[in-house]
Amino acid sequence: MSELKKIVLDYVKKEYLEEDDDREITYDSPLISGGIVDSFSMVSLKRFLETKFTIQIPDAKASPEAFDSVDNIILLLEEFNIR
Repeated sequence: MSELKKIVLDYVKKEYLEEDDDREITYDSPLISGGIVDSFSMVSLKRFLETKFTIQIPDAKASPEAFDSVDNIILLLEEFNIR
């Protein structure tokens, strides 16, 4: 599972942090409530996950809570048997 966490964390850092942003993001860092990922970015994150893992995440499952940390995203992916 650590490889999966690394993939998601690396994507978040690359896509949503500015080059000069010195915030440290970990697996349990608040992404949405912490202001790193906004609602528009959440949509692009959802699309990344769907494309990367060839899944379809229903809108009902794509809640701010489900996307608020890498750990939460991993729990969501596990529902699709992504490990």
